[in-house]
Amino acid sequence: MKKIAILQSNYIPWKGYFDIINLVDEFILYDDMQYTRRDWRNRNKIKTPDGLKWLTIPVVNKGKFFQKINETQVQNSEWCHDHWRALSLNYARAPYFRQYAERLEELYRQCEQETYLSKINYRFLTAICEMLDIHTKITWSSDYELAEGKTERLVGLCRSAGGSEYLSGPAAKDYIVDSLFEEAGITLKYMDYSGYPEYPQQFGAFEHGVTVLDLLFNTGPDARKYMKS
Repeated sequence: MKKIAILQSNYIPWKGYFDIINLVDEFILYDDMQYTRRDWRNRNKIKTPDGLKWLTIPVVNKGKFFQKINETQVQNSEWCHDHWRALSLNYARAPYFRQYAERLEELYRQCEQETYLSKINYRFLTAICEMLDIHTKITWSSDYELAEGKTERLVGLCRSAGGSEYLSGPAAKDYIVDSLFEEAGITLKYMDYSGYPEYPQQFGAFEHGVTVLDLLFNTGPDARKYMKS
């Protein structure tokens, strides 16, 4: 049985995103879908002494209402320095910050030369998977032929990748037609994000919905003890 998950790429996403990656055999980045503004594609949250702070990659979107995620370009490279500085300032005293600092700082330097948001997200996703000891194969939806229709496209991608089980994010329940997976002989399951344990975290009340870097900086090699996979 081969398990597949298909999600749009996010920037330094939360721990649940990496749980989905770790629970499947192939994770397909759905990056030939339309770019959505004010979403997780180009931003995420960190904790600071003054509360939650957004780290946002500035992208070119003026007049580009229907551009795909993999067509979306960044405005400049200044964000790389700004984001690394924000992480350094707010997590310098976290127990395991130094363990990951060199690798992440180099990653931000490398991204100064990158033009496309998808490729930036891919760099961070694969690097963080290594840090979490996740070895799932990561591919692109553009590697496969795409069918028409929301559910039909997902079913087609699963078939093309040789999948027999599809793990979906819970939000997709609003539009997925379950019967199409059943007709294709593909088992459909939904990720459950409830019941995550809290971990030692800086700066006030605990917050689950922050970048997975918060988990790594605070728990280091024990990070996966606080994940579902």
